Amino acid sequence: MNIYDITLTIAGTMPTWPGDPRVHLEKISSISNGEESNITQLSMSAHTGTHIDAPHHFINGAMTVDKVPVKTLMGRAYVKCFPNADIITAELLKTADIPPRTRRILFKTKNSDFWAKGDKDFHTDYVALSPDAATYLVKRGVKVVGVDYLSVSPYKNTKPVHQILLGAGVIVIEGLDLSEVSQGRYTLYCLPLKISGADGAPARAVLVGV
Repeated sequence: MNIYDITLTIAGTMPTWPGDPRVHLEKISSISNGEESNITQLSMSAHTGTHIDAPHHFINGAMTVDKVPVKTLMGRAYVKCFPNADIITAELLKTADIPPRTRRILFKTKNSDFWAKGDKDFHTDYVALSPDAATYLVKRGVKVVGVDYLSVSPYKNTKPVHQILLGAGVIVIEGLDLSEVSQGRYTLYCLPLKISGADGAPARAVLVGV
């Protein structure tokens, strides 16, 4: 059994979405300063690093992250590699030989090279889904879509893809590190923080292969 931690490490130097708050970690108690314990205070957006988007993120009044069923984010998943794609379209998906009845799909692209290299800069030319790809996945009955950068949508055009997926109740996982993962079938375990009324939450995501 092979276990892959596909979660980004939360750090003050990690890239964040332009306009979102940077990660701020502060030691508010330190044993080395004579205090009883080490305690860290954490400040960041709910959409930092590896995280999920709940439908409420783009659909006001829709399901919040604390209401997302845990079982949706646990179970069989398929990793599809598109190493040369600049954007994932419906046409590309139709010829991708995705297994029938796939309900959780994670896309590995050249975005994963950013994580493999430890890149600290935000890149606007990341690979994302087109609106017709999102519509295609909804029609196929996909329930979870994961991507290896900080948005499932193209930069400066984030609304359409998010609205199509989240409006259909599809849960989106963003910020996955798939650099060590090959195409194929796995079991996914992705557990977001249970934050009341939130539109998203950081998550620990793991793939188990056989």
